[in-house]
Amino acid sequence: MKLFVGLDVSSFDIKVCLLNGEGEKLRSFTVPNDLPGATELRDAILECVDDQEIHTLKIGLESTSVYSFHPSMFLHNDEALRALGTEVLVMNPKQISNFKKSYSDMDKTDEIDAFVIADYLRFGRLPMSVVKESQYVALQQLTRSRYQLIHQVTKEKQHFLQHLSFKCNTFKEEVDSSVFGNAMMELFFEKFSLEELAHMPLEDLAAFLQEKGKNRFGDPESIAKSIQKAVRSSYRLDKVVEDSIDIILGTTIEVIRTLQKQVKEIDKAIERIMAGLTQTLITIPGIGPVFTAGIIAEIGQIERFDDETKIAKYAGLYWRKHQSGRFTADDTSLSRNGNQYLRYYLVEAANSVRRHVPEYQAYYAKKYKEVPKHQHKRALVLTARKLVRLVDALLRNHQVYTPKRSVNE
Repeated sequence: MKLFVGLDVSSFDIKVCLLNGEGEKLRSFTVPNDLPGATELRDAILECVDDQEIHTLKIGLESTSVYSFHPSMFLHNDEALRALGTEVLVMNPKQISNFKKSYSDMDKTDEIDAFVIADYLRFGRLPMSVVKESQYVALQQLTRSRYQLIHQVTKEKQHFLQHLSFKCNTFKEEVDSSVFGNAMMELFFEKFSLEELAHMPLEDLAAFLQEKGKNRFGDPESIAKSIQKAVRSSYRLDKVVEDSIDIILGTTIEVIRTLQKQVKEIDKAIERIMAGLTQTLITIPGIGPVFTAGIIAEIGQIERFDDETKIAKYAGLYWRKHQSGRFTADDTSLSRNGNQYLRYYLVEAANSVRRHVPEYQAYYAKKYKEVPKHQHKRALVLTARKLVRLVDALLRNHQVYTPKRSVNE
């Protein structure tokens, strides 16, 4: 017997449709989207296949963020369903939407959507993604949260620089030191006025920087001189305006430090999970633990993908073909579909790897010279596409990175 179960999931319920191998509807019903409802769904599936010889049992649902997460993991991890060789598949809603267009006489209802998902499973010709094991799901939650925190830090730093220009408009041009180093942050956190900084004894300002910078400045006096030069050449603000800017700078510094502290906590949790996973990507020069964790989290178990082309498509690292008759377009755009997080980590990793591995450096340079525009972006994405082959080979074959001829890509 072949059984295909389509689930249309919302925040409060799950519409269910069961089809056999011939496309006949065996049953349709609705259960709540909670633990008792999922248990009822599981029991209904087991009842349907009771005393039957099962050849295929597939359960499919669209990827709808948190709504689909719990039912998919419950059904995937259920021992009774696993004993029947059940596959739980999470699918791209756009694929289901396109597939549904072939049913031109159907209305838009949740019950019909569940039928379409089950029928899509029955045809099974389009790519689908099996749910991940728990450790990859946990890692993904952490790496995605880290991704969001880093973007928040970047946004807050831009906010800080904008208001720093109000307080001291020549600071960034005159001072050859990171604004976001601990010493500089402490300098603005103390809310010194420009007049106070301008008239502070040079040795006192240098000592302040050296203390707050934990003696990491090679020449604190030179930095102190450049700060006072910037302060003396900057416009002056009314005191009421300068006080408001000082408050904004101080609160922004606190936000940045809080976010950075949270990133460190997440990094520790990521490190603990990565220690329990067998992977060899960290052996690639330049890839580092952050990019490794991000790539592993989004790919999950490598067996989810037939080959490296499926990984590239999942990440959106492919170009659509534009062909009509004998005409084939040379300039086509990168797909906007795919997993944005995996694409981000692969592209950023490729940018780092090309600086450490001569083969990737040469490949990037070759692709850079091939076109007159969008050179860096195009070359970097193509380098990321090349990196996918290496990632697939190392994970699938459990290899460590060695020079080109030693790795079977």
